[in-house]
Amino acid sequence: MSDAQTSAKHDFEKGLAGSSTDVAAFERPERPLIDRIQHRLHARPEFVPLIVLVLSLAVFGILLGSKFFSPFALTLILQQVAIVGIVGCAQSLVILTAGIDLSVGAIMVLSSVVMGQFTFRYGLPPEIAVLCGLACGTFCGFINGALVAWMRLPPFIVTLGMWQIVLAANFLYSANETIRSQDIEAQAPILQFFGEKFNIGGAVFTYGVIAMFLLVLVLNYVLNHTAWGRHVYAIGDDPDAAELAGVRVARMRISVYTLAGLICAIGGWAMIGRLGSVSPTTGQFTNIESITAVVIGGISLFGGRGSILGMLFGALIVGVFSLGLRLIGTDPQWTYLLIGMLIIGAVAIDQWIRKVAA
Repeated sequence: MSDAQTSAKHDFEKGLAGSSTDVAAFERPERPLIDRIQHRLHARPEFVPLIVLVLSLAVFGILLGSKFFSPFALTLILQQVAIVGIVGCAQSLVILTAGIDLSVGAIMVLSSVVMGQFTFRYGLPPEIAVLCGLACGTFCGFINGALVAWMRLPPFIVTLGMWQIVLAANFLYSANETIRSQDIEAQAPILQFFGEKFNIGGAVFTYGVIAMFLLVLVLNYVLNHTAWGRHVYAIGDDPDAAELAGVRVARMRISVYTLAGLICAIGGWAMIGRLGSVSPTTGQFTNIESITAVVIGGISLFGGRGSILGMLFGALIVGVFSLGLRLIGTDPQWTYLLIGMLIIGAVAIDQWIRKVAA
């Protein structure tokens, strides 16, 4: 082979190598920034409420200064959202399975009434009365789960009916009687345990706030690092596929609703500590407030996607707006207006993320 032929062959092979490199580079283009953001939000939907929370803190901090950023004001927000945060954990578990629970507020109140009535009407030791209240909430959750899982009734209809039944049972059983704070403090202080306060550097915390954070952390670990948690997400994403994969869907749904009932009962105990008294008329809108925290927190109402941490951020956003606008002196209706806009915006973002990144 001549030198010219050798040189031509070398140039041809070099050209093939260069063209293959160009083709490989062409087949894997870099994603646009907006596409990367959508995929990131699909993987970590709690980032959206976290960003909103940070921005709202910054805005009210600029407008109000030290009046808003004082340790007392910030911990007051935590105290105000503790009940919603606890019940929001129950609501989050149910919504992650593509369900919904409209009875969480009524179960919470009935559990607190049982704790109070068993102590003062029947004379049971307060510790036993607390256990009876927890059992009551757990049983109500089990009934919800059984109707949804075994009878295959829509969760919306089941929990709507349970809300009415529990609400009526609550008023009939308690005879609309309020147990006063002074009586509880004198005879059964354990009922007010979650309302006890302690001071850390000027910040006032309650055991209810600590319970909320512990519950969120435990459930966040369970949902992300256990088989039970993976099954919850699988059922919410596609129950038929989960069934084919070996997940016992009916049993899982019952366990979710039962656990939600227990958490609501814990919320009822915490509510006694927050208010100091046992009243059958309080907490009637907690079901709506918990759904608000869940939706703003980025948990999809279609199930299978979201984070307990996002729910906590959503509850804190509502608390920040409520306190901030109150300190500014605006009409309380502005709070409902802004929260309503946040709810619609959160659902719109969820739909956008699902459409592009699913």
